[in-house]
Amino acid sequence: MDLGIKGKRALVCASSKGLGKGCALALAEAGVDLVLNARGAEALEATAAEARALGVDVTTVAADVTTEDGRAALLEAAQGVDILVNNAGGPPPGLWTDWDRDDFIAALDANMLAPIALMKALLPGMMETGWGRVVNITSVSVKSPIAQLGLSNSARAGLTGYVAGTARQVAPQGVTINNILPGIHATDRAVSLDTGVTKAQGISMDEARAQREATIPARRYGTIEEFGATCAFLCSQHAGFIVGQNILLDGGATNTTM
Repeated sequence: MDLGIKGKRALVCASSKGLGKGCALALAEAGVDLVLNARGAEALEATAAEARALGVDVTTVAADVTTEDGRAALLEAAQGVDILVNNAGGPPPGLWTDWDRDDFIAALDANMLAPIALMKALLPGMMETGWGRVVNITSVSVKSPIAQLGLSNSARAGLTGYVAGTARQVAPQGVTINNILPGIHATDRAVSLDTGVTKAQGISMDEARAQREATIPARRYGTIEEFGATCAFLCSQHAGFIVGQNILLDGGATNTTM
């Protein structure tokens, strides 16, 4: 399918690896020029090389978007983009007794306030041109809270509430905002969570993964390629009537009818 976005320009955050990388490469395959961001320059440049091999222009900005300086550097490179993909690694797991105010502020900065700041900065340009796409990568935890991910539950739920109202305000100008809610995918995040299970239960990584896969109706972890394809479709010309939605990509693991 021709997504109809060849020649558009996108900012993809946390795109050096994992889900962000999947989104970046899927957009590159659709002919979208990219501004790629991550904190680590080496991995970022490796992903940029893969994207350039697909025939698109790529600008890289190694910066931490949770800081004012990092956002300023990123926004300087990304002015005028047509597409924004917000993404950030999730906060560490733990128990409700583990977290204090600083932990919550850090989670909010990364998973709520930074994406909101980027939307506020870039949405006006999209609205002026009459076309734009924003995709926020959040988590299944906004539909079905995960006990040990209380920091993520809180911050991502806040972002979801913000998007619910904002998406409907910018839609008349041809701009859509939607969220993708990933379940477990084969990324470093899955390795981190499975490592926690191995330590807590005294089992191997293979056993931890098999145990988690058994809770997923698809009986496997997702791939970054299929995640990226979904993101690219939401950024396409064909997705203009999808507004303010939360789309689960979890292999059926979230047991809900809506």
